Amino acid sequence: MKGKWLSMHPRNRRVIRTDLLQENMQRIRNAVPSGVKVMAVVKADGYGHGAAETARAAIAGGADMLAVAAVAEGSFLRRSGITAPILVLGAVTAADVAEGVENGLIQTVCSPEMLLLCENAASAMNKQTEVHIKIDTGMGRIGVRNGDELKALLESADAADHVRITGAFTHFSDADGDSDGMAYTEKQFSLFRELSGMIPGRILRHCANSAAIHRRPDMAMDMVRAGISLYGYPPVPENDLRLAPCMRWTAKISYIKEVPPGVYISYGRTFRTEKPMRIATVTCGYADGYHRAASGKAEVLIHGKRARILGRICMDQMMADVSDIPEAFPEDEVVLIGQDGSDQITAEDIASWSGTISYEILLSVGSRVERVFEDTEKKGDTHQ
Repeated sequence: MKGKWLSMHPRNRRVIRTDLLQENMQRIRNAVPSGVKVMAVVKADGYGHGAAETARAAIAGGADMLAVAAVAEGSFLRRSGITAPILVLGAVTAADVAEGVENGLIQTVCSPEMLLLCENAASAMNKQTEVHIKIDTGMGRIGVRNGDELKALLESADAADHVRITGAFTHFSDADGDSDGMAYTEKQFSLFRELSGMIPGRILRHCANSAAIHRRPDMAMDMVRAGISLYGYPPVPENDLRLAPCMRWTAKISYIKEVPPGVYISYGRTFRTEKPMRIATVTCGYADGYHRAASGKAEVLIHGKRARILGRICMDQMMADVSDIPEAFPEDEVVLIGQDGSDQITAEDIASWSGTISYEILLSVGSRVERVFEDTEKKGDTHQ
């Protein structure tokens, strides 16, 4: 509404609903088969939602473990007071293996050499450390690829006194795809069951990502990994769990102008007015993480109404057509992602306009966009 933003507020910001993150995890938790653990993937700063805050909300919602991409991310969670088990999904490296052991992180190994790195680091600290074995069943990224490579890794483990193998996992490359993709996923699942069955002892076997959680609960095995679905964006049409997006991204109107026909708007003269128009300048651009590729296609919400973005999106600003929104004035809120009245714009909408995926949109929001954490149950928020 008019004047909603005061001058003390930033030019644009995102509000993260931690209560919705918790509810999403609870819904995922309740949907998986009984006895199956749930891992919350909070890598990449919690997909842009805040790693520590997302981790706490996920744990409150029933997550048993957490996953990050790199040791530094796991160490940050430990410094933030997170004590839950944390798996580093990326392959262990000589540069950070000791930090991983020191912080009690579960590291990923794919070769005898990697397991030896963990053994030497743990031995030097007189500690026990856990590892999960990554099995490449068709992603083509990291992991042992066949029985011979797995046997060599297991033989090295027999001689390691400070390393315990507590899990094995693989990653599906096309579980969100069409029928051919699902047929490929079946092959990956079959190979994973075969190879992981060679590992002695009781371990956690996990392969189901967000897409498989929705489509193939029979692939849950011992644990599932909830990534993008945790944030309210299932990668498949089957959003049967009623998961809700947790990020609301807003900017504001800085200026409004009345222009006659024949006026060019923004760089490159890609848009020219054909009639008198009322145009609002919005305080967001590609330096804030709004994709320039959405130029000429994107829409925003102002007073609950859709306003088309005109011309090319600039580094710090964009222009919106408010000819049919006479109640729009400078300082008014502009919703880039989120609900406004009865309408909603999602990260998937911006992804469609930009030719990318919702993951990248969520991760693109820039550091100069203030982040506010809000829990409507507790009626409070914090700023970052």
